[in-house]
Parts: sequence; structure tokens; C-alpha cells
Amino acid sequence: MPETAPATLAGLLRRDRGLCIVLVAAICLLAWAYTLAGGGVMPRDGMMPGHGGEAAPVSPDWSLGHGLAMIVMWWVMMVAMMLPSATPVILLAAALNRRASGTAPFPATAIFVAGYLLVWLGFSLAATVAQFLLSRAGLLTAGMASASDGLSGPLLLAAGIWQLSPAKAACLRHCRSPVDWLIRHRGQGWRGALTVGLGHGGYCLGCCWALMLLLFVGGVMSPLWIAGLALLVLLEKLAPGGAAWRRITGALLLISGGLVLLP
Repeated sequence: MPETAPATLAGLLRRDRGLCIVLVAAICLLAWAYTLAGGGVMPRDGMMPGHGGEAAPVSPDWSLGHGLAMIVMWWVMMVAMMLPSATPVILLAAALNRRASGTAPFPATAIFVAGYLLVWLGFSLAATVAQFLLSRAGLLTAGMASASDGLSGPLLLAAGIWQLSPAKAACLRHCRSPVDWLIRHRGQGWRGALTVGLGHGGYCLGCCWALMLLLFVGGVMSPLWIAGLALLVLLEKLAPGGAAWRRITGALLLISGGLVLLP
């Protein structure tokens, strides 16, 4: 029996990995389908039938129901954009849970993912408040994109500055190499899994919050803009030379912001 234990564990780890990949992929596909369908809040073209059958810009009344729908839209969009790049960390957490307990790692791993996504729920709440204030100020179009260079320029500059900051570099290092942190901070039970999920989500938020605010520049409901930012996050976290991606995009964002603000 002792001789077969390593082989048995290896088989369990492979099975766990395959099941985790399938589950995460299913969640990502559902989130992308919901997001690309308009998030349940407006038609994809940002227009709705007006009087006489002509198209008119959507002008939400920001009722409680609309506000809740916007929070859900933002949160599902964050799941679609961020969960793919978090998949390696989820697989690592599942493997550590299996090795530590010897039993099925899925409950603890699910709690870890829940903690991670709760952080992005917090961001979604803040983004919805920002959207409400920007809409009331007349700074957003019907498609929830910037209607003013006075908004686009500062957002691009802020994102560029953050991309080149030491804080962004530290968060990105964690997201690219989280194994030591996960081992050191693993706790017992569901509280431990939730705490570690929240902690990793905090690093991920620190890495990507400024990029996510660029959705207000290109359009919160723009499929190409959403996909482009998601691809950038994926490249930064998983592709070779993540630090180079960070510096290149930071420089490009600063240049773009400067050009937008030029008289």
C-alpha cells in the first residue's frame, strides 16, 4: 500500500484538476454569455425603440431595481474577465487542499473562489456608484462610455500611472507567483479558505482595478473593449514577460491620456 499511495494521490490530483477546469470553464462561459448579451440591463447597441418606432438613447431612471441589475451586470462581467486568469491559482488551491486533507478538495476550493469573487463584488458596488454619479453628471453616453475628454484623459493617465507604480508591480508579482503566499497563509476550515480567497482577491483587485475603470472610456457594454481588457489581464498574469506587458501598457496609456487632453 505505501508504494501505491503516491500513484493514487497523483491520480486524484489529475482528476481534481480536470473537474476544476471543467467547472471554472462552465462558469466563465456562462458569465461571458450573459455579459455579451447585454448584462440584462440594455440592448447591445445601447438603443431602444422610441416614439414612432425610431431609435432613442437609453436613459435609465436608476430605480432600486435598475441599480441592483447594474451591480449584477458589473459582477458577472468581472467574473467573465477575471476568473480565467485566476484559474491557475484555483487549481493550486485545490491541489493544496487535497494534499493537506486527503479528502475531496472541492468544498474548500469553492469557498476560496467565493472569497475571491466577493472582492470583485465590492468593486462592482463601487463601479455602480461611480456609474450613477457619472451618468447624473452627463459624462456617459447611452452605451456607458465616456462622453467627455475631461473624463477619458484622466482615467487613461491614472491607469498608466498605476501600471508603472511599485504597488501594481507588487500585486502583479503575487498574482503571477502565489504559491508561497498560499502555503504560508492557508488556514483551517471554511474560515481559512474564505480568508485566503479574500486575500488573493485583494491582490488581484490591486493589480487590475485601474484597468477595469477603463471600461468607462471604451464603453461598459462594448464587447471588443471588454474582451481586449480581459486579454490584457490574461497576458499580464500568465504570459511570459508579464512585467514587460505592464510597462508597455503603462507607457501607452500615459501617451493616450496625454493625447486626449491636448487642446
